[in-house]
Amino acid sequence: MDDLKTKSLHAGAMRPRIGGAITTPIFQSSTFEYHGEDYHDIGYIRLSTTPNHVVLGERIAALHNAEASLATGSGMAAISAAILTILSTGDHLIVQDCLYGGTTGLLSSLKRFGIDHTAVDAQDPSSWGAARRESTRAIYFETLTNPLVQLADLKAVVEFAQEHGLVSIIDNTFASPVNFQPIVVGFDLAIESATKYMGGHSDICAGCVVGSRKRIEEIKGTLDLLGGSLDPHACFLLERGLKTIGLRVPHHNASAMRVAEFLSAHPMVEKVNYPGLPDHPQHDRAQQLLDGFGGMLSFELRGGTEIADQFLGALKLPAVAVSLGGAESLIVRPATAVHAGLSPQERIATGITDRLIRFSVGLEETNDLLADFETALQAAEPG
Repeated sequence: MDDLKTKSLHAGAMRPRIGGAITTPIFQSSTFEYHGEDYHDIGYIRLSTTPNHVVLGERIAALHNAEASLATGSGMAAISAAILTILSTGDHLIVQDCLYGGTTGLLSSLKRFGIDHTAVDAQDPSSWGAARRESTRAIYFETLTNPLVQLADLKAVVEFAQEHGLVSIIDNTFASPVNFQPIVVGFDLAIESATKYMGGHSDICAGCVVGSRKRIEEIKGTLDLLGGSLDPHACFLLERGLKTIGLRVPHHNASAMRVAEFLSAHPMVEKVNYPGLPDHPQHDRAQQLLDGFGGMLSFELRGGTEIADQFLGALKLPAVAVSLGGAESLIVRPATAVHAGLSPQERIATGITDRLIRFSVGLEETNDLLADFETALQAAEPG
């Protein structure tokens, strides 16, 4: 079973089938019979040991070509459990300079527990050594950054971590295992918000962490204590979403490419951020590392925020909402939502202007999206 589309249907499936059911039943039981298991293996929802959790863990691991994985109650549950497993009071973490807002907030809050971090220029590996301390234990990057869709030299991250004995962690949410498999490249841990492309339908909140069996067992121990488990019904919905990820993500990729090309050629658009475009600063790297450029892009219209808001208000198909990776297209100004927790100075420092628009391309017919964009751009045109 080598093809991702086949794995997404069959990896980890229960055999023999329960009552002949083709899909995994929902085991809506908080507890299961005890047969002498160690504490963390007891059948209990909070311990992520229901049959739904077991099937899901094996399937996600297979999609990433990894030994093991752990489904969690959210992407932040996966991030916090991983970081709090690896780092303790007095430890230090190296991170790239533009991270998801939730991750940034978590790292800031951990300072009061004596866990520090240093941000480095993701595009300059030669500068990372200056950030390393004796207390540095790990390095944390993202495959594609939010919302500027930048791509670091990920192979250099792995090499740096191995050279200095650090745990390498990557948030692979924007790429999904369809476009990039971090464990294959050499990362120790890959994290995803499964709410996004893995679930694919904007109807669950979930996450996962993937890696070696030993590391996942350690992280599970932390998650068991934090209580960030996924309920069985959400497990069922995530497993259902994974069955079509190999079909959905290529459509996201292709449609986003066409939207990016359309916007790049439009006179009202000043800038487009999408790694599939030849003028993207990391385009060559993206071609080498990724199997697809993803379904997320961002852009800036000429004029102020008023023009951007008029454009958003005139759209008919995309919903103005946070999140990404669902069937329906979603669009938002990050400065007012996703990164509203950052100060204006912090946003500008990371390149996030007030008029920047982030667009998660859904599964609509691309020609319909382009027609909607054209109409909305005309409606927002000054004069």
